[in-house]
Amino acid sequence: MLGIAPELSSQQVLQAFHHDEPYLFLGAAFSTVGLLALASPLVRRKFDPLFVYFGIFAVLYGQRLWIQSEVLALTIPRSDLFLRLRSVIDFTVPIPAVLFLSAGGFLRSWIDRVAGYGLLVESVVLAILTAIRGPSDTYHLINNIFVIAAMLALAIRFTRQRDAGRDFNIVRIGLFIFIALALWDNVGGILSLRLFRAEPLGFAVLLGTLGYVAARRSLERDQQLREIQSELEVARRIQQSILPAQFPKSCYFQVAARYVPMTSVAGDFYDFVVSDGPEAGLLIADVSGHGVPAALIASMVKLAASSQRDVAADPSRFLSGMNAALYGNTQNQFVTAAYVHLNADSSELRYSAAGHPPMLLLRNGSVSEVMENGLMLAIFDSAGYTTATRQLERGDRLLLYTDGLVEATNAAGDFFGNASLRYCFQQTAKLPADQAADFILSSVQRWSASQDDDLTLLVCDYVPNPA
Repeated sequence: MLGIAPELSSQQVLQAFHHDEPYLFLGAAFSTVGLLALASPLVRRKFDPLFVYFGIFAVLYGQRLWIQSEVLALTIPRSDLFLRLRSVIDFTVPIPAVLFLSAGGFLRSWIDRVAGYGLLVESVVLAILTAIRGPSDTYHLINNIFVIAAMLALAIRFTRQRDAGRDFNIVRIGLFIFIALALWDNVGGILSLRLFRAEPLGFAVLLGTLGYVAARRSLERDQQLREIQSELEVARRIQQSILPAQFPKSCYFQVAARYVPMTSVAGDFYDFVVSDGPEAGLLIADVSGHGVPAALIASMVKLAASSQRDVAADPSRFLSGMNAALYGNTQNQFVTAAYVHLNADSSELRYSAAGHPPMLLLRNGSVSEVMENGLMLAIFDSAGYTTATRQLERGDRLLLYTDGLVEATNAAGDFFGNASLRYCFQQTAKLPADQAADFILSSVQRWSASQDDDLTLLVCDYVPNPA
């Protein structure tokens, strides 16, 4: 028979196999369950510590049953490497077990943590010593003592814990059975008694309870994730509803808006404060941070802007009023904003900003900045703002945008930058407003390796053509 020493008879190997048969079966079953558990996070592309530690624990325990079987010892030539491996795997099995209990929240008291992490440290130290110096009966004696002490401590704590939840109670049953049978084996090991090897049966029970808890918690988290995603979708639709769909048809102005949030909901915001007759008032804002908190504050920005419509023709007063409405209500998050009021009758634009990137003006193929910045909104209660005034000329094009455009980075980490945005804006001179907005946005998206911020822009053309 291949791999069997000549002095061994097939009868001896067969007897060893029959003796090890239930343990070999359990070892294969445990390893298979462990590999399936490890495959779950890979399939879902999401790290799940419960499944990972559970899987490693099951695989190591199953392989220990195989590598420490009599039939394997008979069929594999004895070597120092093989002997070290048999001992090392004995010490490594408790490591993922402790990590699983910790990740699952079962080590709640300081006694639980001392017992669990004490066993973990001891296992690591003995595994390293065995790998370096070789097997030692002393190491196994120390390990047996630590295992017994840790198991007794955990058993006592778990017995005293009442109404700890369904998962805890299920694991506690499996753990008690495993501890009882493991103590049987470890005490027998200390006393050098050849007792029936019962620990693997206890591990099978424990594995079943741990697997149940891990699977149930994973399904529960998936359900919670689906609920969160559903709520985020509702929040996205609500946020989209507070943004104006399009600028009303006008004889004086053509406005194109583009809004691409980084996540389902975002902190960027724009509004057409004035959108009728010969006047237009365009607001763009950017809340610090991302996600739901920023989106909630963006809704507050909407209300603050709506409350200032009476002073919409005066940008400095408009922003001061918004600041007063937002101050003290944003949980220390700030808002940058820019507001421009356009009047076709007087051919005049009035502009003011609060810590926001400058507005760009494209006139006769040349790009210039319109800047009149004050302090960011919602930080200082007495912040003041000033207004810059410019004459409007037929064919003028304005660009309001958030900093996500200029701060977009490529694979090398380089910003898109102000110069690129100005050049890109300049290239839109012969395009209608809608195409110009698409061109700018696509240029930024082609540049960036990934979207790390919300992208919002407004393109406004002054094309007076009174009916």
